[in-house]
Amino acid sequence: MRFALLLLLISPFVSAQTASRFQFTLQPGPHTVGLKVVEQYDYTRTFHSTTDVLGKPYTGERARPIQTLIWCPAEPSKAARMTVSDYGKLLATETNFGSTSLSSDWNQWMTAVTPALNDKLWAIRDATQAFGRYPVVIYAPSFSSMSWENADLCEYLASFGYVVLANPGMGAATRSMTFDVAGAEAQARDISFLISYARALPNADLSQISVAGFSWGGLSNLFAAANDSRITALVAFDGSMRYYPGLIKQAGYVHPDQMTIPLLYFRQGEISLEDVEKMLSGSGMQGANALNQWTHGDLITVTDLALVHTEHSSMFQRNENGWKQYARDHKADYSREDGIVGYAWMCRYTLAFLNAYLKHDTKELAFLKKTAAENGVPPHLLTANFRPATGLPLTFESFRSQIGQQGFDHASAISVTMQKEKPDFRLEEPALLNWSSELADQNHMPESITILQLACQLYPKSSDDQEALGEAYMRDHQNGLAGEAFKRALVLDPENRDAKSKLKDLAAPQVGAK
Repeated sequence: MRFALLLLLISPFVSAQTASRFQFTLQPGPHTVGLKVVEQYDYTRTFHSTTDVLGKPYTGERARPIQTLIWCPAEPSKAARMTVSDYGKLLATETNFGSTSLSSDWNQWMTAVTPALNDKLWAIRDATQAFGRYPVVIYAPSFSSMSWENADLCEYLASFGYVVLANPGMGAATRSMTFDVAGAEAQARDISFLISYARALPNADLSQISVAGFSWGGLSNLFAAANDSRITALVAFDGSMRYYPGLIKQAGYVHPDQMTIPLLYFRQGEISLEDVEKMLSGSGMQGANALNQWTHGDLITVTDLALVHTEHSSMFQRNENGWKQYARDHKADYSREDGIVGYAWMCRYTLAFLNAYLKHDTKELAFLKKTAAENGVPPHLLTANFRPATGLPLTFESFRSQIGQQGFDHASAISVTMQKEKPDFRLEEPALLNWSSELADQNHMPESITILQLACQLYPKSSDDQEALGEAYMRDHQNGLAGEAFKRALVLDPENRDAKSKLKDLAAPQVGAK
């Protein structure tokens, strides 16, 4: 049961006729869309084993292949637009850049989208990039999926002035993703790799970066944001952060309750929180609900009443057999046509979110705060809820931020307030000492002394803290206060050699003194 959502992407297909085929119904933005495919490697990680499938020495490149798709604003062109078939050809070279043949699994997948192979999308391959700088969106695919599973969405965003990058969803050392923390971390590192690579793109504005992920990609992007402060916003399309809280707990360093960035979360309307808890029962995947914990960053939750899980991907909506198999999950009388309309609104809400938080568009922020009906969404299609951020997370970074806003003379009061909010919260001693050293190195001595005074207050039995405070006083030419601090250090630890030596230095006659 715990693999149910993940297997949506790899289960066998069944034959069936469908009522209609998927088509993307939204109009493009003002920009022509270009697509560039870059075959590159992350040389900091190995991917291929030392041996091939026959056990012979592997002779090819062993570094992690990152087949990178880049959608971006481009100069107008009359060249041919990408088709589903054109995108499909990229499957052959995902992990072997010299390959020309598809695996049996991908052959089966392409057969299932046969009616859509000639469908034209918007992107023009290798079109000349448009002049300007545009915010960056990293797209994280679902479990084991291809980078272009949501090509319609990626093209749509690029047409409105975004640079969108994606690579296939792969495990740490296999093309197939692995259902564990290592798998999520591998994709999270891919996300950070793409952010770093975007620095080489002349039209990428790296001051504003969002990561959008579908299903498993909506868990990996949370892992990435926990380690990469360059990420300023998250989007999750029925993301696994909701379904597998146990993996978040296992990671140990991913804390949704400490996130301060905004999150747009789309959830399928067929699975309630009770359903999730039942699914996780006995699986070892239980944990705190990430969405309930997301209180320090704005949270916009869109419940897609008309969409089942796979319908959050345009290419999976084009998969005739696969769509029919999972359309059985629809409740009430929702149809495939409703799924097509629902997908378009998913894209519209995503654009509004990115415009609001990456381009600081106040009208789009107002859109997000309105009800679905006020935004013109057809009845019974979706619901939308805006929950604004409250307070600050209890972290060292938020402590520093508060001091930056209120001033160093409020350091002690801020610390007291944070501890009242959460009695077991404590500013770590090494972090305070390191910060004071950074301040001193940049000649902010009064501020450095204030932080050391706080450290001595919080850790009254620390001889080292008193010695460090005495040294700071010395550097600030406050020798009387320095001597008092060194004496306190020796009371706490008579064997503190540094305090003894510096106290002796203070007592020694100064050269040139009369």
